[in-house]
Amino acid sequence: MSGHNKWSSIKHKKGAADAKRGQMFTRLVKEIILAAKNGGGDPEMNPRLRTAVNTAKAANMPRENIERAIKRGTGEIEGVAYEEIVYEGYGQNGIGIVVEVMTDNKNRTVADLRHTFSKYGGNLAEGGAVAWNFEQKGFFNVPSTGLEEDDFMMQALDAGAEDVELNEDYFDIYTAPGDFHTVLGNVEKMGFPVENAELIRVPKTTINADSVASKLFKLIEMLEELDDVQKVYANFEVSDEVMESLSQE
Repeated sequence: MSGHNKWSSIKHKKGAADAKRGQMFTRLVKEIILAAKNGGGDPEMNPRLRTAVNTAKAANMPRENIERAIKRGTGEIEGVAYEEIVYEGYGQNGIGIVVEVMTDNKNRTVADLRHTFSKYGGNLAEGGAVAWNFEQKGFFNVPSTGLEEDDFMMQALDAGAEDVELNEDYFDIYTAPGDFHTVLGNVEKMGFPVENAELIRVPKTTINADSVASKLFKLIEMLEELDDVQKVYANFEVSDEVMESLSQE
């Protein structure tokens, strides 16, 4: 597993995510708007919208917020027009970083990204510089409490998963992008509770970042703080010893 995934788990345990609930809601609203705009306002007929709505519900977003976002996406009510853009850059030690944004002002977004990369030890790169090293995957978690590892992994693979990993208190399930919603539905039908369902980018190769881990995580954290940023991915790994040290800070 990449160091970034481990760091996300640590941040969740430390409660940092709770302090940013408003920012999380903003990102979820943007995702719902674009999903509805591109695929229609019916979650049953629009897998991307269904995933976005389920994620919003899991985050306890009020129903009226969800419904209003869908209507903005379908044009039933007026609102800001967002577009999806992928930017690429480098962190410390030449580690590749992919930043997914949703913005209504590309000039503002580029300026913010360039400033953040520069301030925290990285640099913005040309399109295609690092994205080739990432592949899209479907991803979701199932709590591991009470489950037998080998038995659950076999069931998940039978449901169509490409890979299953035990990550402390959760099983991480990966799927091919086109199979994401089918596998998700199969696992849910088996009676397993599903969390954090989303499409992600997984690095094909990784670089060890033990020597720059603290600085790299700071760069990623500050990129994630930007209002237009939806997700950040990086092709690195960090040893358990370094991750344990960082988690105590």
